[in-house]
Amino acid sequence: MFLKALILGIVEGITEFLPISSTGHMILVDEFLKLSSDDAFTSAFEVIIQLGAILSVIVLFWKKLWPFCGTDEQKKETWNLWFKIVIAVLPAVVFGFLFDDAIKTHLFNSHVVAITLVFYGVVLIILEHYNAKKSLFKITSVSAIPYAVAVAIGFFQCLAMIPGTSRSAATIIGAMLLGLSRGAAAEFSFFLAIPTMAGATALTILKSGFSFNSQQWIVIAIGFITSFLVAYVVIKFLMNFIKQHDFSVFGYYRIILGLIVLFLLWNK
Repeated sequence: MFLKALILGIVEGITEFLPISSTGHMILVDEFLKLSSDDAFTSAFEVIIQLGAILSVIVLFWKKLWPFCGTDEQKKETWNLWFKIVIAVLPAVVFGFLFDDAIKTHLFNSHVVAITLVFYGVVLIILEHYNAKKSLFKITSVSAIPYAVAVAIGFFQCLAMIPGTSRSAATIIGAMLLGLSRGAAAEFSFFLAIPTMAGATALTILKSGFSFNSQQWIVIAIGFITSFLVAYVVIKFLMNFIKQHDFSVFGYYRIILGLIVLFLLWNK
């Protein structure tokens, strides 16, 4: 179980911030690498280790996110950023409260993951083809995002409630459609993940009633720490990657993976 936790932590760390769907990959991996016969524990594990990946964002962007240092102008800018993050996460809170159980019951399966992987892969490629004709983006930094645009990005994030969509893909695609540059879209997507996944983790732990045994907590700790370390490296890679490349490669990856999964499911 410990080795499986390590592998799943690596998968989570790699996929959380790339627009390829961490939840989708975790569902697919679980098809072949069953973490536990306890489905409730497996679901909790998959949510909680996402917080490890999210902590890497806080570490990497600490100066930009900590509102109690710098000049008065910098503090004001940081507080404004947090207000935008908070209002952007509200749509997901509302929709999650209303539909989370129904979505997990009916949509958390490999068929849905495969279809959404392909669909949003195509969307990502089309969007980048369109953006290739642009010479300028309206919004090139997170501090310049208007509040109305932040809320709109928050509604795009709700699409990620369907597994295989990818929270980062939904927010990045939405942000770029609304005029953000790739760098600003990716950065705001990172920041939006902080309250989103912190809330999801807290809700999961409360629902479980802290009922895990000592071995299960160790398994969670292994996945948590692994996802943090891997995500730290992946975020640095992605921010350097998009300085010279677009997101098309991730679109092609999604399509290929989705088609492979559909083929395997068809012949199962």
